[in-house]
Amino acid sequence: MSLKALYYGGQKSGKSLLAEQKTLSLSPSNKPYYVATYDNSYADREMQQRLKQHQIQRADSFISIEEPFDLTKHIKANESYLIDCISMWILNHISQKEEFLLQQLESILKIDTNIIFVLNDVNSGVIPMDKESRRFVDLTGVIGQYLAKICDEVYEVKLGLPLQLK
Repeated sequence: MSLKALYYGGQKSGKSLLAEQKTLSLSPSNKPYYVATYDNSYADREMQQRLKQHQIQRADSFISIEEPFDLTKHIKANESYLIDCISMWILNHISQKEEFLLQQLESILKIDTNIIFVLNDVNSGVIPMDKESRRFVDLTGVIGQYLAKICDEVYEVKLGLPLQLK
């Protein structure tokens, strides 16, 4: 039986590390897949450093897949996947309709495989002033609610500590 889980928390909360540990625990005999969703086409040095840190953190424990857009072409049955992170995937699709994002997630959630999702908490602050930022916050909230409803386990992470909500 496969497991779907969501790790949700603020920036630098420890959610990725906990999600990595969970994914590894689901794959004791073979390497799980790490689906990195960041669109690495920007010339952002700070983000490049963050990416390197994540790569060092996961070392040789995962098979890496760089996929900022189409999750459906990589998820196969009877494997384990960590998708880090759904927030970046949403940002990459900011001009898409909400239904498109939900359909893509629905497609991969039907597959009999373990999937661990990471999502940033961006919904606890003030309403952003610009339209695109509001859209991102709104989509993150909608997608987060959908994943929380459909996943078997949901963890809120603060200061490296997971609180199991479901």
